[in-house]
Amino acid sequence: MPPATTRKRRNGARTEQVAEHLKEYIVRQGLRPGDRLPSEAELIAALGMSKGTVREATRMLAAQGLIRTRTGPGGGAFVDDVSRDHAMAMLANFFYFRDLSVADLYQLRIQLEPEVAAMLAGRIPPETMARFRTETARFDHPPRDAAEERAQHVASLAFHRELAELCPNPLLSFVVGFIARILADLTVMRRLYEPHSHELWEQGHRYHALLLDALEGQDPDHARQTMRAHMQAAATLMGDQEARVARGFLE
Repeated sequence: MPPATTRKRRNGARTEQVAEHLKEYIVRQGLRPGDRLPSEAELIAALGMSKGTVREATRMLAAQGLIRTRTGPGGGAFVDDVSRDHAMAMLANFFYFRDLSVADLYQLRIQLEPEVAAMLAGRIPPETMARFRTETARFDHPPRDAAEERAQHVASLAFHRELAELCPNPLLSFVVGFIARILADLTVMRRLYEPHSHELWEQGHRYHALLLDALEGQDPDHARQTMRAHMQAAATLMGDQEARVARGFLE
């Protein structure tokens, strides 16, 4: 009898093989969210795999958000629509132990977010612009304590995530939104908001107002340049915050 670890690897390989077959089947058949997959008995017969392997493969795809299962009358496995939040949470797990830095994230933000701004110039609905301006006005004063400092950081990055969601390029939208989400998590976990920086608040508030004006206009180049200047200034100031936190920890 092969060792337990060998059997486990083989079982894992079979499970992944069935999961890949199911994904290929969904693509070949042109299935959409809500469509039913073949029954467990049909899959066992078609693939020549055990019930346990087929069941584990469907669990794997359910955990990934690609299918959902339902028990009882009318139950079975159905194609599901992977949500944006679920996909980001899965991807965030990959970076959990990668020790990302502020510089790593801003290296991409400086390149990508100006393009989002350019694509959105003059295309944001008036009611959305009004909501953005109302939210920006909430932070027209320096934060009074650490809690308000944290709230301002989180709200600022939420604004950038919302801009990303409006981007018509789905890949650019996802990547920019994911980076903003990771930066928000990093800011909170490492408490980068705690060393108060008046300049960080002042620059952030000023650039948000300038950016909203640029987005309301019809000039993509102006929107791009404004966002790039915002990202470059934020990269420097957030890098300083990261360094101050690190020095405080060492001391």
